Amino acid sequence: QVQLVESGGGLVQPGGSLRLSCAASGSIFSINNMGWYRQAPGKERELVAHITNGGSTKYGDSVKGRFTISGENAKNTVALQMNSLKPEDTAIYYCNALIREYSGSYYNSWGQGTQVTVSS
Repeated sequence: QVQLVESGGGLVQPGGSLRLSCAASGSIFSINNMGWYRQAPGKERELVAHITNGGSTKYGDSVKGRFTISGENAKNTVALQMNSLKPEDTAIYYCNALIREYSGSYYNSWGQGTQVTVSS
């Protein structure tokens, strides 16, 4: 089985920064892409950012220019640098990865989520 473990969430003032990390472990043959979604109370889950194994990135419109996603392929990790944070960024952030195991099966895996709160 595959496990995604997130870290780095917390409370920050508007305009501040946080860095989230996610590490994948288990029977991993390859990772097609890896990234972050978020969900605020009363709202639908939305894409924050993701990155492919080849390095291509995609960002949600609301975070473009403020967030940066990066990967470390050899360690199956991804980081999300969040700058100029706004109260509307407050949400639970979930790591997500499309993983192929050695068995050949593909899994759309999710982390447990980490809370990000932006407030003064």
